[in-house]
Amino acid sequence: MTKNTIKAHILGYPRVGAKRELKFALESFWRGESSAETLQASAQALRENHWKKQQAAGLAFVTANDFSLYDHVLDCCVLFGATPKRFCEKAAANELEYFALARGNAAQPAMEMTKWFDTNYHYIVPELNENTQFTINAHDYLRQIDEAQKLSKNVKPVLLGPVSFLYLSKAHGINKLDLLDNLSRQYAVLLQEIHAKKIEWLQIDEPVFALDLDDTWLKAFERAYAYLRGTRPKLLLTTYFANVSRYQAYITRLPVDGIHIDLVRAPEQLGPWVNAIPSHWVLSVGVIDGRNIWRNDLDKTLALLEPWVKRLGERLWIAPSCSLLHTPVTLAHENMLDAEIKSWLAFADEKLDELRIIGLALNHGVESVTNELAISRIAIASRNNSNRVHNPLVEARMSRLNTLNENRGSEFSVRQQTQRKRLNLPLLPTTTIGSFPQTPDIRATRAAYKKGEISQHKYHADMESHIAYAISEQESLGLDVLVHGEAERNDMVEYFGEQLAGYAFTQNGWVQSYGSRCVKPPVIYGDVHRPLPMTVATASFAQSLSTKPVKGMLTGPVTMLQWSFVRNDQPRETTALQLALAIRDEVDDLQQAGIAIIQIDEPAFREGLPLQKAAWAHYLAWAVRAFKLSASVANNDTQIHTHMCYSEFNDILPAIAAMDADVITIETSRSAMELLDGFGEFAYPNEIGPGVYDIHSPRVPSVEAMEKLMKRAIEVIPVERLWINPDCGLKTRGWSETRQALMNMVEVAKKLRLLLS
Repeated sequence: MTKNTIKAHILGYPRVGAKRELKFALESFWRGESSAETLQASAQALRENHWKKQQAAGLAFVTANDFSLYDHVLDCCVLFGATPKRFCEKAAANELEYFALARGNAAQPAMEMTKWFDTNYHYIVPELNENTQFTINAHDYLRQIDEAQKLSKNVKPVLLGPVSFLYLSKAHGINKLDLLDNLSRQYAVLLQEIHAKKIEWLQIDEPVFALDLDDTWLKAFERAYAYLRGTRPKLLLTTYFANVSRYQAYITRLPVDGIHIDLVRAPEQLGPWVNAIPSHWVLSVGVIDGRNIWRNDLDKTLALLEPWVKRLGERLWIAPSCSLLHTPVTLAHENMLDAEIKSWLAFADEKLDELRIIGLALNHGVESVTNELAISRIAIASRNNSNRVHNPLVEARMSRLNTLNENRGSEFSVRQQTQRKRLNLPLLPTTTIGSFPQTPDIRATRAAYKKGEISQHKYHADMESHIAYAISEQESLGLDVLVHGEAERNDMVEYFGEQLAGYAFTQNGWVQSYGSRCVKPPVIYGDVHRPLPMTVATASFAQSLSTKPVKGMLTGPVTMLQWSFVRNDQPRETTALQLALAIRDEVDDLQQAGIAIIQIDEPAFREGLPLQKAAWAHYLAWAVRAFKLSASVANNDTQIHTHMCYSEFNDILPAIAAMDADVITIETSRSAMELLDGFGEFAYPNEIGPGVYDIHSPRVPSVEAMEKLMKRAIEVIPVERLWINPDCGLKTRGWSETRQALMNMVEVAKKLRLLLS
């Protein structure tokens, strides 16, 4: 007999498909090999599959409009007619126009892209100006609701809220909030159309509540939501990634019908919210981690919720902490994953089942899920007691951390002179960030080797031929500092993780990073250390092919941490420092092998910054320490580079300077060098390479376009401290466009050297 009627739901489901079906459908369309109709049919099939899974799990709703062909923020731009007029006077009317916004075209560079809060997902940044006029373009949005309603009468659409949309956008020449009333009126019109479809609940996401908001932005919520008091579905205001109880006074005045809170990131906010919500509101609690892959401790979750069940009854809903966008789809296809480690994990589909179990236990009593709880307890105990998790040698080395020198041997000005003497580089040296195109041939060879179809000797010989080709191409182009091209690397994190103890790997644990770009984060389940050198042989071979310096390429400890699924049984900083020691050993071995330049990439450094400033100092202290531990073993004449991309750096420039890398390369092309202004105002002391072209777009920029960017850079940074390079690695590009773009880049360097000589 039913005791309660607590509803279970999700905030969103992964878009890419269990076998990356969306990725392959997109790339086929972009190559002109399939039609728009075929692409849309693939997308519809994925959505239907996702909804059926939610139905099978017994969820109270199927969640709609969480799907996107590229990015949900870009979809919101199209939905409200906020696409840049530089592409078209009207909102994107077809797939080609839509993808041009995200990828650029022959006439226009792509819209900016940046990280979604502190995740590795990238969103397209809305461009707003004084000419922005919001209008409704809801055909695609409403069509997805219609699709869902064919399967279920209980459909909960998702919509990014108006204040978060404005906050996350970029405005030129105006105050963003001047557009709020016009935008909110369009939201009100859309809500009326949704209501006409007999939708009971709408999930309206306002993730910016996770940030430090001033009174102006907090009052903007009241102003915006005043427009949403008319005919509409019930509104579930959705927050995640942080404790939002400090904003209760603002949130509880809003004309909504419930709130979702993240109890994985901030379990302490449960009591305050139970006591604060209006009597007619529902409270949706995120009790399953939507950002990590560890199995839920069901007993702990039930113990957390049990005291509030009687008090709230059917007003209590359960859900993951955030959208499952950030997790892989299913463990069902993980046939090669160690069985014990696999038992510790839960991907999106398994999280749906965890929701089902929790819901049954709360509604019908724990006796209704006796077997499921027993299996959960066995898995939790297995992980807690496994001797594979803790390594006494790593623990001993960590205990000696304070005996290591965490600073370089001399200050930068001394190192700079020593390095210039050794490297003898020209003014405005040219280089790339690390990877070159991963051709079909490279991918086929790597796949054949993994399947055992070719020998190790054959594999290494093929990889060396690709490295030799990359070196030859760079020599022909006239680049000053070369890279080996990373033909042997599947992913900049996974490649290193495969050679480190404490890591496990999946076959199909893909997560969307942006568009069709998917990553397969490795799993850090135990103490990390480096059994053997990882890159020395490859770097030495590449260097033997050229008299020019060839960079040794490493991924930094913070990025290794951020772009992995990290163990949750110890502080993240402890894992980061273990990783730093492993990278430190590799840096030392590379320099002993004669590698003069070593790049320790940290593209996720800014991404790891806590969302609320009160926690910044602690994070920055250990993140900087981890980088310095990895780099401080370098001799004065070994030049240490780092790379960061798609982030706002200005508020953490002192920490970036404290990392003390000899050269930093950053993404600046999409922002027209705006990001560089902060480095100039801060008087960043070391050398810097601002990206001069966007590698995420197939568009090849002209010499004139790159020259304009570099002239802008010279106005901000002394020319003797500037490098010229692309925004990021070239892994996803083709050789033809790469060759032409780099040829143009080298030509820019030559022209500017003549101009400045």
